[in-house]
Amino acid sequence: MPHISALFVYPVKSCGAIPLHQVRLEPHGLPWDRHWMVIDCNGRFVSQREFPAMARIRPQLAERGLVLSAPGAHTSLEIPYDASIARERVAVSVWRDSFVAQDEGDAAARWFSAILGAPVRLVRFADDVTRLASKTWTLDADAPTQFADGFPLLVTNQASLDELNARLDAKGAPAIPMDRFRPNIVLSGLDAFEEDFIDTLTIDGIALRMVKPCARCPITTVDQAHGTRDARWPNEPLDTMFGWRANPRVDGGLTFGQNAIVVEGIGNELRVGARASFEFAF
Repeated sequence: MPHISALFVYPVKSCGAIPLHQVRLEPHGLPWDRHWMVIDCNGRFVSQREFPAMARIRPQLAERGLVLSAPGAHTSLEIPYDASIARERVAVSVWRDSFVAQDEGDAAARWFSAILGAPVRLVRFADDVTRLASKTWTLDADAPTQFADGFPLLVTNQASLDELNARLDAKGAPAIPMDRFRPNIVLSGLDAFEEDFIDTLTIDGIALRMVKPCARCPITTVDQAHGTRDARWPNEPLDTMFGWRANPRVDGGLTFGQNAIVVEGIGNELRVGARASFEFAF
């Protein structure tokens, strides 16, 4: 039977993941997911597309705040959870969305700039700001999200990765782990790419609606453990997905996984091992 086989949260957009065993669902998805973001001097978000080394920045949700560490950094960086601390508000952008966020100060900016070798700053999502997923895809439902690319949750399927890895193996390319696709929820017990046809996913009183296939970008080519690309296979898995996974719903983008929104069950818990049922889209 379908079930959750893994859960992940990404406190800083495009930095490392934290695996979870269980987590309480919030309106915007998982607590602290993409709650922080790194921006350039123009306020635009930066990611592993420009800085693959961001994959090696490791977050930890400690008692008092977010703790970040990275290879080569002399010290870790701690960011308090307390949102009441006065912070300068700055204009930021995530793709076509522009809004304001709270700057985390010069010490955080120096820490990230030293690691990435470029002038950047760290911001957090402001509690009084509302950013909604595209209603073109949510069918006019209000679906809040924070610094995620566009939607509260990303759901992937282990069987789909197994199929992709079989195709990589057939051409002599190395298999890749699921972390290349940076999901929040990983399902097992489905057929390969069965998630493409699911409308609503129900788990322990939680209902999630799959609203948009996730078109994949070059971040999938970055080894998340080392922050580098394979010199021999620098464009995998996108080369293997080319054509086979092109989806006309997203202008021919190469899709893997489904973006989802929360329909009901806010405050309930998702947990690894929880059984899932689903309804197909017709």
